[in-house]
Amino acid sequence: MVFRNFLTPSMKPMKYEHFRAATTTSTGAVLPEPRKTPFGFIGLFFAVIPGLMIGAFISQRIANFLEENDLFVPSDDDDDDD
Repeated sequence: MVFRNFLTPSMKPMKYEHFRAATTTSTGAVLPEPRKTPFGFIGLFFAVIPGLMIGAFISQRIANFLEENDLFVPSDDDDDDD
């Protein structure tokens, strides 16, 4: 049959490449300490805060759009905890 190879799975062995973070060289010498990124916490701050601000701005615009077009209007009855 022409389509015989498509119906039976091939039994070729899968090749796996192992990746390991090296701490020593091939001769056994210890590698130097990795370079530390200066201002790591400040960089994180300047990446997270603008993302939160942009996300809040977009969600506020979407909520205003939904309320103006009467697609979703929160009712005041849901806020009562009586």
